[in-house]
Amino acid sequence: MVGRKNFLFSGSPRGAQASSNLFSLIETAKQNGMNPYGYLYYVLSKLPEIRVSGEWEILMPANLNPEEVNTAFLADVR
Repeated sequence: MVGRKNFLFSGSPRGAQASSNLFSLIETAKQNGMNPYGYLYYVLSKLPEIRVSGEWEILMPANLNPEEVNTAFLADVR
């Protein structure tokens, strides 16, 4: 488990839930061959474009092309 003792410093049960959600996204991105920082960068840059509540699912790691995410991140960093 990624969080383990980190959950002691969450401040509240809702904070621990938010941390576990973030850790789950990061680990899922890793499992799908994405750079975790690049994935978060990509998602946070695309999130403002989401207008319909159900559209956010297209930003889940399993629904994205790892090469697109990784190259988009590297292109913006340079």
